[in-house]
Amino acid sequence: MSRLFTQPVSEASGHAAQLFTAIKGAIGKVPNAYVAIGSNSPLALEAALNLDGALRKSSLSAKEIEVIKLAVSQDALCDYCLAAHTLMGGKAGLGKEAIQGVRHGRPTGDAKVDALAAFVHAVARTSGDVPAEVVLAVKQAGYSDTQIVDTLLAITSITFTNLFNRVNLTALDFPAAD
Repeated sequence: MSRLFTQPVSEASGHAAQLFTAIKGAIGKVPNAYVAIGSNSPLALEAALNLDGALRKSSLSAKEIEVIKLAVSQDALCDYCLAAHTLMGGKAGLGKEAIQGVRHGRPTGDAKVDALAAFVHAVARTSGDVPAEVVLAVKQAGYSDTQIVDTLLAITSITFTNLFNRVNLTALDFPAAD
């Protein structure tokens, strides 16, 4: 049960209603996290959607974005985001074993994905400066400086929804991640 105000989509008005209509038109439903965010701050929902829109235009593939979101969500222990991005990761081409590998720091069979996941876990878990060898390892795996910056943008995006869902205890509307 949500801890924060959540208005039914059918009762939304103004900017929230416009955002919900656009989301439903794009993906067929308004996920519970978006309903709860938009019920409280249409501005925050719009910013999150715009950030994800920018990521889709970034130097990262959909699969790489899902790797990032799965790794950060695992570190944050966000059940909602793990469920959503397990589903999205599968749609982006990650198999079940690769998803588990990304989440838990195990080999996926793709060295470049493994290097990205290791970099993301290190960034998400590190306070202070990220060690030089962590940055070097992701570069040696073939990631450019642009991709590293776009990775940080993706970490920022998923961190917001992780934090929101952990505060709100957003009810799952995706199959639970195992």
